[in-house]
Amino acid sequence: MSRLFGTDGVRGLANGLLTAELALQLAQAAAVVLGHRQVEDGRRPTAVIARDPRASGEFIGAAVEAGLASAGVDVYNAGVLPTPAAAYLVADLKADFGVMISASHNPAPDNGIKFFARGGHKLPDEVEDAIEAEMALPRLRPTGAGIGRIQRFSDAEDRYVVHLLQTLPARLDGLKVVLDCANGAASGCSPQVFKDAGADIVVIGAEPDGLNINDGVGSTHMDKLRAAVIEHGANLGIAHDGDADRCLAVDENGELVDGDQIMTILALALKNAGKLKDDVLVATVMSNLGMKIALREAGIRIEETAVGDRYVLENMRANGYSLGGEQSGHVIFLDHATTGDGVLTGLQLAAQMARTSRPLSELAAQMTRLPQVLINVRDVDKAAVSSHEGLQQAVAEAGAALGETGRVLLRPSGTEPVVRVMVEAADMDTAQSTAEQLAAAVKKYLSLEQELAS
Repeated sequence: MSRLFGTDGVRGLANGLLTAELALQLAQAAAVVLGHRQVEDGRRPTAVIARDPRASGEFIGAAVEAGLASAGVDVYNAGVLPTPAAAYLVADLKADFGVMISASHNPAPDNGIKFFARGGHKLPDEVEDAIEAEMALPRLRPTGAGIGRIQRFSDAEDRYVVHLLQTLPARLDGLKVVLDCANGAASGCSPQVFKDAGADIVVIGAEPDGLNINDGVGSTHMDKLRAAVIEHGANLGIAHDGDADRCLAVDENGELVDGDQIMTILALALKNAGKLKDDVLVATVMSNLGMKIALREAGIRIEETAVGDRYVLENMRANGYSLGGEQSGHVIFLDHATTGDGVLTGLQLAAQMARTSRPLSELAAQMTRLPQVLINVRDVDKAAVSSHEGLQQAVAEAGAALGETGRVLLRPSGTEPVVRVMVEAADMDTAQSTAEQLAAAVKKYLSLEQELAS
């Protein structure tokens, strides 16, 4: 039987994989593992719950609330808020755990449930496994005064906005910012916080109707934001995804500024301010080599992790590092947040522009993004990537040919039946041809058809 939890909670088609019955069972199990087992003074555990504006979040949220309360947990419903807001509020309220109902950048028919432990931290695999195991056991069914109560967390958004504003190193007066909220969870709070910070704002993608989240807008669809920045003569554009744990940007010329460039800008700023712990940035193996070259020249070391913001966060927490993230726009400021926060990232990026009086294009040019080609190879034995001698020799030869101005990475996908071939080089033609050669080598050496034929 496959594991219920994926790389970021339980996610799937709402009313398909993710039913009201499953949500109820998950909540009841989490009430035991994250609540009652952690509470030692006999009180009822407390939990914060929030969601993005998907229509299915209404019935899934109701099922989660029912599951928690029926298992003796007091529930604070924070309504529609970003994932990082839910994490922050768990810590701010000193709740025992939290629940976020969202499928992030996925389309509207999908939804998901993720849990946060006390302090607003993501769960390690073993705790998720404990919740899944608890689902098979008899339910906890308190009665009378033992049942949980549900109440509206009326000042949840205000607390989050105040927290974000307190992190700012400079106000944003004089900056014109276009915000694309992906018709998602940040549609209310992101415009509010940028306005309160002094920015002149233009807002798109902030009319959620339950069905239009991520639909042609947000960090996975940047064209409308690029056009809006040019149309309004803005200084920058900020794009969130559906649950606003990501941030990508557009400079004043309408050019994309990705997560690697954002991390470069912020890492250099923190180092100059003496606030970059041990002069280290934590990033995944997929980050662009151009970022690594630029930061190395500035005296900043990069610690690499596997792909996934949870692995970045694990490394940061274990070593006390202050900044980390992914090329996709998950950026983690451990001094201010326990998870990636797209609104916080956008604010910090804009504040660096305001503080230095430099345009975003100039700040982004502190790193040169090397051409990067990614090819997904299907119908191969992805488990054999690291063990096949012929393939490893091909990888070594390609890496040697690229030298210090290029890089090769082969990795099995954690979510799809593919091997990802990534090549960076000084020019696009070299990157493309090298990637195609390696993809052919993967197909040659790891083909499932050949394996079955033999």
